[in-house]
Amino acid sequence: MSEEIELSHLVEALHPLEKQLLKFLADAPVMDDPNIVAHSGLKTTQVSTAVEWLLAKKVIAVSAEEETAMVRLTEIGKKYSSTKNPVLRMAEEILERGEVAIRELQQRNDMEAEEKSRAIGALKSSGAVSVIPGGRFKISDESKLSPFRDLQNVIDLLNEKEGLAPLSDFSNSDQAIIETYHRKRSPSKGIFRVDLEVKRSYEKTALFRPVYEKVASEKVVTTLSELTPEILKDGSWKGKAFRKYNIQLPPPRMGGGALHPYKAFLDQVKTKFISMGFSEMRGPLVESEFWDMDALFMPQFHPAREIHDVYFVKNKPHDNSIPKAMIDRVAAAHENGGESGSRGWRYPFDSDRTRRLILRSQGTSVSARVLGEGPANPGKYFSIARCFRYDQVDATHAPDFFQVEGIVLGEDIHFRTLLGLLTLFAKEVAKADKIKFLPAYFPFTEPSVEMHVRHPQLGWMELGGAGLFRPEVTGPLGVDVPVIAWGLGLDRMAMIALGISDIRDLFSADLGLIREKQCIRRAER
Repeated sequence: MSEEIELSHLVEALHPLEKQLLKFLADAPVMDDPNIVAHSGLKTTQVSTAVEWLLAKKVIAVSAEEETAMVRLTEIGKKYSSTKNPVLRMAEEILERGEVAIRELQQRNDMEAEEKSRAIGALKSSGAVSVIPGGRFKISDESKLSPFRDLQNVIDLLNEKEGLAPLSDFSNSDQAIIETYHRKRSPSKGIFRVDLEVKRSYEKTALFRPVYEKVASEKVVTTLSELTPEILKDGSWKGKAFRKYNIQLPPPRMGGGALHPYKAFLDQVKTKFISMGFSEMRGPLVESEFWDMDALFMPQFHPAREIHDVYFVKNKPHDNSIPKAMIDRVAAAHENGGESGSRGWRYPFDSDRTRRLILRSQGTSVSARVLGEGPANPGKYFSIARCFRYDQVDATHAPDFFQVEGIVLGEDIHFRTLLGLLTLFAKEVAKADKIKFLPAYFPFTEPSVEMHVRHPQLGWMELGGAGLFRPEVTGPLGVDVPVIAWGLGLDRMAMIALGISDIRDLFSADLGLIREKQCIRRAER
């Protein structure tokens, strides 16, 4: 008797979609996903929902499961199927005309700015073209264009298959091309998208027949799933049955909240620096030209200070809190070297301009503030600073970005100390395995160095600059011991650590991509 009651309760709790699917499965010769979707009269989403409910109630069970990697063209891939990929388009124009000015290629209006930049870079790095006098490209080795022609062949082949085909249909060489240019989740980026499609087959359990027979014997009665104020008012609930709920069924899985992988990365960077004994520095996003540039011995005629690199503030244009005595010392360093022993930049320093407000363009301004406030000697300081510069957005550039800024000061600090720290940061923070240092020039450090690391997809990337602060910087701020300083691009470091090839993905709202990168962070820990 109790079994009969339980069966009645189960049937009463069935959703109309489950009942419709039961009736189809009772006589279906093939019980798999494609057949159910094609012949049950239910939509794909309805089938998926009803199947999961019946599985949870153990009315049916999974008998077999087959996974197939399916390749499809993204929107970009579809565009390239009719217009050809940008590198091939440029190369064919050069072949047709004999030689083409690089400026002409940059001014094409049939491509996005990022596409043009990447295509020109790819042509250079491939060795297919040579630069001849007048800034012009000429094809020097047409055989080097074969990778781009092979890419186009795969695009065209997939287009012939209506933009969707199993990955196994392609040769090993074509699969390697798809792997290079694919994006797993985002349909708008990359040329190909690879999705894993799961085909399941089902079988009837011992519970199926009694449940189906009870459903088949039911009188046709309209079943309501919820009681609403509207049907209470108009009385339309009368004469209808209400679907019962089975509270013993497992609830749907809820995705718990978690930190964005880039936020988790930034927190980890902060933890690493503090664990190494560094003190954290902080500074304002709206900064004066004094701390952002002048205190760093960057001359007021330097081109990087013009409007195309820096964002100026309109409503509160000046900072009057900077001590005049400090401005005078910095001005002297600019005009004649002050007490540093150098000749300075030899120009009249504008003490009014130095108070003008801008958005912070470099994290080094935070270091300048700390040096001016009297740091501990010896001392180690770091800052995770948001910076702003006018820049064209592409895979490795953004108009606002994070820098990890730092200084170490003391009698025994020297250039080798700096190189050792930079190497440590590249390995521990960016997880980089290939690092190189190149000589560099900055107005505020001497000697200076740039650190580059190798990204698995993008190749060598500059992470930032570093060096020893010049006496013209430290002297006016009251520091008389060596100071090493660095400013590294945290966004680019995160790209390597998180396995991202486009800087914009650091701020993605794509939940699939976010969960994938969260898994990477957990695996590293």
